[in-house]
Amino acid sequence: MAAPVHVVGAGLAGSEAAWQIASAGVPVILHEMRPARMTEAHRTEGFAELVCSNSFRADDPLFNAVGLLHEEMRRAGSLILRAGDAHRLPAGGALAVDRDGFSAEVTRALAAHPLVTVLREEVSGLPPPAWGSAIIATGPLTAPALAEDIRRRTGEDALAFFDAIAPIVHRDSIDMSVAWMQSRYDKGGGADYINCPLDRAQYEAFVAALLAAETTGFREWETATPYFDGCLPIEVMAARGPDTLRWGPMKPVGLTDPRTGRRPWAVVQLRQDNALGTLWNMVGFQTKLKHAEQVRLFRTIPGLENAEFARLGGLHRNTFLNSPRLLDPLLRLRAAPHVRFAGQITGVEGYVESAAIGLLAGRFAAAEAKGEAPAPPPPETALGALLAHITGGATAETFQPMNINFGLFPPLEHAPKGRERKRAYCERALRAADSWLGRPHSLPAPRAAA
Repeated sequence: MAAPVHVVGAGLAGSEAAWQIASAGVPVILHEMRPARMTEAHRTEGFAELVCSNSFRADDPLFNAVGLLHEEMRRAGSLILRAGDAHRLPAGGALAVDRDGFSAEVTRALAAHPLVTVLREEVSGLPPPAWGSAIIATGPLTAPALAEDIRRRTGEDALAFFDAIAPIVHRDSIDMSVAWMQSRYDKGGGADYINCPLDRAQYEAFVAALLAAETTGFREWETATPYFDGCLPIEVMAARGPDTLRWGPMKPVGLTDPRTGRRPWAVVQLRQDNALGTLWNMVGFQTKLKHAEQVRLFRTIPGLENAEFARLGGLHRNTFLNSPRLLDPLLRLRAAPHVRFAGQITGVEGYVESAAIGLLAGRFAAAEAKGEAPAPPPPETALGALLAHITGGATAETFQPMNINFGLFPPLEHAPKGRERKRAYCERALRAADSWLGRPHSLPAPRAAA
């Protein structure tokens, strides 16, 4: 049997990497520091804990880049997508999951696998060559000692930014005589979101109060840390202009207030957060407001006057590598090629993107352990486009975290326009993905677009 591969970190990327390695018949030693050492954002010792949103975003594999990534990962035997599908919650055209059930499913699967050994311990430095092949998948909350060793060994200062966490509300505290159930344009199940409407005066008062509210302070070392645009705190968005929220997370398009028969001026949407339907998160309301300010301000939203919060918003720092400079095309650290990196620490943004890089790192490590040459996915696939971006497609001098999007794919020749252009990208990608995986080609049935 091949020598074991060490995987450090049992988040989304590390869990997926460990699963891919073990599924290939190679033993894995999975190191996870929780609960011996917790982070600022985690609250459990479960694998693949979701610390921010519970959504994996759009799940349409024929018209959406992240939905395409879902589909490619499913075809590659992804544990993260299998667990996500098993614990799916209503969310229109998106894949949202019961966070506790999802984490428990991933934890059970890895703990039960005969080729996976779990060690609950902190790894305080880069794995030594004596360990053999290793994957670092410690995510945005890498322990300080390991982060410092990475900086020392690479000669690079890690980049950093902040992610903010959205509040979660108890369902029975929402006033449904004011709020109503509807998905935008009645997509998905047609009534997957709770909508709290605001008229123009209410919206303008809310934005003014939001801009005046007190936020959490920064430590000295945090003052120069930027935000990632895909996860901006709501108060930062509001500061960009009076209509930014109304055409961002509070956009009312595709919604009709049943009390008036008209589209509201703005709307706050809540999405189901657990399988019981007792907890709902405020979509796009990630924030760094002080907790008392959140309670006061969010209870001014129609329908949330008596809201009880299961969790208030928070703030955590995210750290990632300058991957185009530091990693080779197979995710190996150029300064120590026995070590690979995976997940958010490589500079991808989003749950699914993090797990996708874990999937690739795991497959590459397993192939090497078996004496085979790793085969990267074609750049026409979502997996390949993401990999190519972080390992050379992006400019090292301006590298920032990136979600999957069609702009990362090689251009189509004679591309159609609009929606059909997206389908052409997806069909090309799935043909290439099936060829890479050595499986018969097929197209999935379209899912509702988000």
